Amino acid sequence: MAAEVKKFTRKEIAASDAKTAARFIINNHVYDVSQFLDEHPGGHEVLVNAVGKDATEDFDDIGHSIDAKELMKKYRIGELVDEDKTNTNNSGGNVKWTTPSNNTEEETSFISSWKFPVVLGILATVLYTYLFG
Repeated sequence: MAAEVKKFTRKEIAASDAKTAARFIINNHVYDVSQFLDEHPGGHEVLVNAVGKDATEDFDDIGHSIDAKELMKKYRIGELVDEDKTNTNNSGGNVKWTTPSNNTEEETSFISSWKFPVVLGILATVLYTYLFG
């Protein structure tokens, strides 16, 4: 049996104080990063400035790594009540990020994968050997 997710209102999050509970919203999920403030690679100021707000746009604009998004799960404490949730599709302003599936090889184009530089290196070696060998 899964534990019930704690629900918060935007008003509750807006009342957050970085000194007691550094809470903010990303993609309708509520995070408390009080324990992460000093560890954040971008400095604690970035997180403190987001306290009490919906930081979805700021988070998405930075382009966090998959590892950072995975680490976020540790600090998730709940989600917004249904009436306070925002649209998370492309037309709503808040874009919900998703972690890629395990089928990255199928989803990655040839040029952006590791295969392109390998093939390019082999071609350069063959061409060099042909011209100067």
